[in-house]
Amino acid sequence: MEPLNESLFDAQALEFPAALASALAPPALPGHYDELRGQATPVAPVRPAPGPATPPAPAAPQLYDAAAERPVAAGQSQSQSQSQSQTQTQAPASEQPPLTPAWNAFFEQLGPGGFNDLPRRAASLERQIRDNGVTYNVYADANGPQRPWSLDLFPLIVSPESWSQIEAGVLQRVRVLDRVMADAYGPQQLLAEGLIPPALVRGHPGYLRALHGVKPPGDTWLHIAAFDLARGPDGNWWVVSQRTQAPSGLGYLLENRLAITRQFPQAFEALHVQRLAATYSAMMEGLQRMCPAGVPPHIALLTPGPYNETYFEHAYLARYLGITLVEGSDLTVRDQRLYLKTLQGLRPVHGLIKRLDDQFLDPLELRPDSTLGVPGLLQAIRAGNVLVANMPGSAFLESPALLGFLPGLARRLIDEKLMLPALPTWWCGERAALESVLPQLGDCAIKPTYPGFDGRASFDAVLGSQLGRRELDEWAGRIVREGDVHTVQGYLPLSQMPTWANDMGPGHIAPRAVMLRVFAVSDGARSWRVLPGGLARLTEPDAQFASMQRGGSSADVWVQTHGEVDRTTLLQPHSTPASLARHRAPVTSRAAENMFWLGRYTERAENAVRLARLTLSLLGSEDQSSRPLLEWLHHMALRNALVPSGVPSAPQSRRVFERALIAELGDVTRGGSVGFSLRCIRQAAAAVRERLSQDNWNQIVRTEADFLRRAAEQADEGSFAASAALRALESASTALAAMTGAQTDRMTRDDAWRLLSIGRHIERLGFLANALEAGFDNGAVHEVSGFEAMVALFDSTITFHARYQQRRDVATMVDLLVLDAENPRSLAWVTQTLRGRIARLAGSAPGKLTALSYELPDPAGWTLEHLCAAGPDADYPELVKLLASCEAAAYHVSDAIGTRYFTLTSESLRSVGA
Repeated sequence: MEPLNESLFDAQALEFPAALASALAPPALPGHYDELRGQATPVAPVRPAPGPATPPAPAAPQLYDAAAERPVAAGQSQSQSQSQSQTQTQAPASEQPPLTPAWNAFFEQLGPGGFNDLPRRAASLERQIRDNGVTYNVYADANGPQRPWSLDLFPLIVSPESWSQIEAGVLQRVRVLDRVMADAYGPQQLLAEGLIPPALVRGHPGYLRALHGVKPPGDTWLHIAAFDLARGPDGNWWVVSQRTQAPSGLGYLLENRLAITRQFPQAFEALHVQRLAATYSAMMEGLQRMCPAGVPPHIALLTPGPYNETYFEHAYLARYLGITLVEGSDLTVRDQRLYLKTLQGLRPVHGLIKRLDDQFLDPLELRPDSTLGVPGLLQAIRAGNVLVANMPGSAFLESPALLGFLPGLARRLIDEKLMLPALPTWWCGERAALESVLPQLGDCAIKPTYPGFDGRASFDAVLGSQLGRRELDEWAGRIVREGDVHTVQGYLPLSQMPTWANDMGPGHIAPRAVMLRVFAVSDGARSWRVLPGGLARLTEPDAQFASMQRGGSSADVWVQTHGEVDRTTLLQPHSTPASLARHRAPVTSRAAENMFWLGRYTERAENAVRLARLTLSLLGSEDQSSRPLLEWLHHMALRNALVPSGVPSAPQSRRVFERALIAELGDVTRGGSVGFSLRCIRQAAAAVRERLSQDNWNQIVRTEADFLRRAAEQADEGSFAASAALRALESASTALAAMTGAQTDRMTRDDAWRLLSIGRHIERLGFLANALEAGFDNGAVHEVSGFEAMVALFDSTITFHARYQQRRDVATMVDLLVLDAENPRSLAWVTQTLRGRIARLAGSAPGKLTALSYELPDPAGWTLEHLCAAGPDADYPELVKLLASCEAAAYHVSDAIGTRYFTLTSESLRSVGA
């Protein structure tokens, strides 16, 4: 690449950033449409040459040195560039076409910092995505299931003229698809007339015969449809594919919009970019009007769960729309009606936005191995008692083969010619199409007719231009043998938009191929509107397909308008108590159960860490002569699964016992180990990820990873020394304290939090009551070392010594660890707190207890004299009896809570709000 004229980078260049962008930005590849300049880059003529042809070397990307405000030659450092800038005279570059008016205005609105500020904005954008916890899960990613969402700094700008073409064409196509689906599940006239081959409907694995004859509310089958578009070298948009089952992107494009407009607020206003909120509002109003009985109707968003690749979007979209995020286990069907299982009982659900593929929706009638769906859901749909967006059974519309038949279907169904063309497509199940396309395989894409269905020879799409002659012959043979499962589509060079890349120094503008996903959403019965924006997906530099799963990235989409910008917002300026109550999502039984167990496992991990630290410290101390103490430590370690059952006891073989305890710390397969509890914390937290702050979630993930890494490193070395184990436990203890602080101080006090707190206190009550009971049973509390160990296990050493000085009698222990209503680890405090929070969970007025609260002992009746009364054998029978009753009551209450709030059995089977 020839060096650019240095006159472009004098002091006046800051006043003309658009001219600088034009000079710095390389053109699109030959034959591709250049979004930045609004025209296709011409293909250089091929000149015959003697001898073998040598392909031209690719041009090096032009870098931009933000400090020197000038380009950096390929292979040259910034310092070299700066030292040469005053002495080197560059030859003028070939004249580049001017930028489009929109891009010219965008760069002119960069502000006083101009190009110098772009690296800072890119870093700010990356930090914002990370801080907001925007993720896209990649199942095959070796670095873990979650990675940050990839978003480019520059938006894709669509002119009003281009958008008019897109909008009209998309509206037309969604009308056609909706009627095709209505016919496929109704009279099937299109099949009878031969306008669609039966193999693409009845023979499609996604066609649900169980819904034939069903008519959805409003006679509307498609409520959300996505269309993937590409711009060809002629500047026109072409349809590449369509998504109707559970199209993704509606949430990510919102996050993209918020993030990019924060970086370029002046440009966003100056370019008259259409807002998005009005379309989302119209979609929700349309769904509410079409829902079966219910005022206001209760609409939920059905997600496969936190391990789905787009789970962040599901949670984000549910919050934005003010609807309930649910999983299949949150729902149940009773008497052909759909209900949400909440802490207050069964609540009717009238509408469902599904983000789940159809085959997993109902294990009774579809995939029997699905744990993601709702048994009986299809029966509720057939009964007309629930609206589902989109109606199940639309998978056959996603087949690429259908694109070739849509022009004829449009003329038949709506008597119109399609305004937005699709790429030439041949379904190889037809003999004529097969014979026509085989000679063209090298210039086309080969796609599966039934994508996503393993039983029908599904495969990844391939480009014929990337295949050798032998591979093309092999594909041709497969197509001839199984023509119906193969669809061939013409290849279109994707347009390229400018992106900001930091991979070659201070940053540079680089062209990247882009595909645009736009959405049509229903705003009423058989009525749709197109969202004025979309999700732009960018390919990797060497990739031919735009795919987030293959490492692609995204960009915001700015649709310009010549008219007034619609400034509708979903934020209500004058909220009322009723409107606020409607937006307060109910706590589902699943979320409540996971919060309950998050609390229990956090407390269990803290107890295990404290017990393990205490045990290792005592085993390594000089005073190891107390047999009752060693027996007590062995009992506690065995009961809490810190050591296997067959390990010799501490009095029998102190060192073997110590090594066994250390070896078990990082075991994630045995309940009770520290590693197992930390993993359970993460799994429970992942199920309620939308309820946790990003800092809290990061802390949970780091704690587990750090502890298991330390354990694995020691295991690889063949030993895990007590000193190293203690350091790992100390680090885990600090991290768990941070988790406890987040749970105590940074979470809303709703019913979900109450269950988290109840779970913690149930675990604490059972653990501490058993520890005291075991200490009294074997007499460890009557020795100084055992007494101190007991107080330390209750995390009350400092308080004890400050209050009682050198006293070591049973009365002082009972006073602090059993009766003290101000000590959060005393049995009285834990029991009283549990009684109150259980009553509050049931909706009782302050100070009023419920029947379940009375299942716990009442601390008001405990007295020091009664509990410290010695028995005939110099024991304390009343105290031991109380400790046993506390432990038994804790786990009895746990079972009762599960029955009442999580499984919704027996007396809890009632509906609310019907």
